[in-house]
Amino acid sequence: MTTGVSPQDFMARLDATAADTETLLARLLADAALPGEIQRPARVMEAMRYSSLNGGKRLRPFLTVESAAVFGVPRDAALMAGAALECIHCYSLIHDDLPAMDNSDLRRGRPTAHKKYDDATAILAGDGLLTIAFDIITRDEVHRDPAVRLALTRALARAAGVGGMVGGQIMDLAGEGRFGDREPPDVAKLQQMKTGALLKYGCIAGALLGEAPKPHYDALDAYGHALGEAFQIADDLLDVEGDAAALGKPAGQDAALGKATFVTQLGIAGAKQRVKDLLAQADAALAPFGARGDVLRAASRFVAERQN
Repeated sequence: MTTGVSPQDFMARLDATAADTETLLARLLADAALPGEIQRPARVMEAMRYSSLNGGKRLRPFLTVESAAVFGVPRDAALMAGAALECIHCYSLIHDDLPAMDNSDLRRGRPTAHKKYDDATAILAGDGLLTIAFDIITRDEVHRDPAVRLALTRALARAAGVGGMVGGQIMDLAGEGRFGDREPPDVAKLQQMKTGALLKYGCIAGALLGEAPKPHYDALDAYGHALGEAFQIADDLLDVEGDAAALGKPAGQDAALGKATFVTQLGIAGAKQRVKDLLAQADAALAPFGARGDVLRAASRFVAERQN
C-alpha cells in the first residue's frame, strides 16, 4: 500500500521529532537537582548525556509522537512519554555494550560509554537512565489523569523488564552458550522481547495517551508487533550485508558471537520475504485509521529499508 506521506516529508517529521527529543532530554538530564534529590553528581550525569544525546534516529519517541497524533494528543505530552522510552533504550545500549555482554567498542561511530569512561561509570549511567525514565513517565505533563500515567508506567515496566527486553537479553546470552550448553532460542520470541517490546510500546503509548477505544489500541498493538519484528530482521540483514562505517558499529558481530538470528533461520532471501509480509501486516493493522495512519505506514517502510 502506498502512503500519503512522501519520503521527504517523512524524513522531515522524523528529524523534527529527533531534534525536539534532543532538546527535551538535554533539559531532563541537566545537572541541577530536582525536589527530592540531594545532588546529581557531575560524572554520572555527563556519562548519561554522552550516551543519550547527539545520536540516533529517535525512532521510539517518533513512534510515540506519531501514534499519539492519531488521537489528537498534544505533542509536548507525547514527547515526554517518548523521552522516557528513549532513556530506557539508551540505558539498554550502555549495558549491551559492556564487556560482560556484547563487549562493543563503538556505538553510533563513537567510543561506547565504558570505553569513554569506565565500566563502573557506564553501569551507573545506565542505571540512572533507567530510573529517570520512570520519573519522567509519571509526571503531570504526560497526562492529566493519574490512571493514564499509571497505565503508561506499568506498560513501560513490562516492556523493559523480565517479560520484555531484560528477559530477551538473557535468552540471547543463553543462546550464545554463556551459561553452559547452548540453548537454541525461539528467535521470534527472543526478538519480540529484546527489541520488539520497546518499539511496540512506542505505538501503544499513543493509544494510552489518547485514551483510545480497545479496537484502536489493539490495532496499534498489532502494528507495533509487526514493525518490531521487521526492525529486527532489517537489523539482522544489516549485520550480514551492512557497512561498518554506515552502521557506526562493527558489522558481523552476530556471526562472531554465534547468535541465532532471523537470517540464520530463514536465510537472506527468506528474511527479506518475511519483511515484505510484515509490511503487509502493518498496513492491515492500520486500516481503521485511514489517512491518519499514513505516517505510521511510512515508518514501517523506513524501518524495513534503513541502511543503518
